[in-house]
Amino acid sequence: MQPLPYSPRPEAAGWRPRRLLITRSARGFAHGRSIVDRAAALGVEIVELPGDRLNLDFADDPRRAYVDAKATLAVVVAPPSKRKFQPIAPSADWRVDLAEGCPAHCSYCYLAGSLKGPPITRVYANLDEILDALPAYLGQGMITTRSAHRAHEGTTFEASCYTDPLALEPLTGSLSTMIAAFGRWDADAQLRFTTKFADVAPLLSLDHGGRTRMRASLNPKAFARFEGGTAPVGRRLQALRQMAEAGYPIGLTIAPIIAAPGWEDAYAGLIDDVATALHGLPELDLTVELITHRYNPGSKAVLDSWYPGSALDMTGANRVTKRTKFGTEKQVYDAATMRALHTCFERAIADRLPHARILYWT
Repeated sequence: MQPLPYSPRPEAAGWRPRRLLITRSARGFAHGRSIVDRAAALGVEIVELPGDRLNLDFADDPRRAYVDAKATLAVVVAPPSKRKFQPIAPSADWRVDLAEGCPAHCSYCYLAGSLKGPPITRVYANLDEILDALPAYLGQGMITTRSAHRAHEGTTFEASCYTDPLALEPLTGSLSTMIAAFGRWDADAQLRFTTKFADVAPLLSLDHGGRTRMRASLNPKAFARFEGGTAPVGRRLQALRQMAEAGYPIGLTIAPIIAAPGWEDAYAGLIDDVATALHGLPELDLTVELITHRYNPGSKAVLDSWYPGSALDMTGANRVTKRTKFGTEKQVYDAATMRALHTCFERAIADRLPHARILYWT
């Protein structure tokens, strides 16, 4: 598969880093050079590195390092290990990374305990090599490939595990390229991505073939203070409707579900807002993924350093310790809280979004 040709869109809104670093190897790929052209057209400082090591040179102070990292985009080459896809239960069969890192400022950030060092965003210049790796995974996997509940989705590839690809799209064009590649791919396969952003204009006219599902990652407006730098919920819902009108299958990723005071009314209101935003769409293909808030000691320590004074409750109240299959521990809501949350969501979705399919609850 070859990446989709595209030209810079300097008029596009969205995240604009202060500087872009590009490694020597990344400059050898047309896609990498195109990202540089897009960023330069937006007035971003371009730094061409003499080698492949990222010389970040951040301050020793964690807060200062965080701010500088969040304002930096690095164009690098995805190594062979990144082109060997990993399972990503319960979302999809395989995780396919276009980037690592995200420009948003979410005080519950799932990446905090996963990515090492300051939260710089890295995008991959060798997108063609990533695309070329896809066919070997067709018909493989344990989530949709072998699930009676989701077999109609075919082999699924999740593009937003370690990033928000729509947030980076004005600078990279990577998501458009991958959507078009799946649209051309005559195979029983589906691309999936979830986003907290709303600039879907570059995606609406693509020949996607119905093989890409866009999901809006949502939380009630009452909890918007935990999602700094993202699009307002109303704009995300408008974008979701636009994608459905353009023929894309769509979905909701309600995450992380936060059992803070008033959560019942807040989430019921969110479901009402979704129903209103999507009202009147014919033959709506809508899925729902429900993910409760959880954290581990490592991610909590990082988040506390990034967002000191955050109102997000990570005190351990109404929590129990759960051991993962990898032997690590995380804090999840206790059984009573989980039952109350689950019951409330199932009832609200059945009442207001009767055609939606709940894929999983976790």
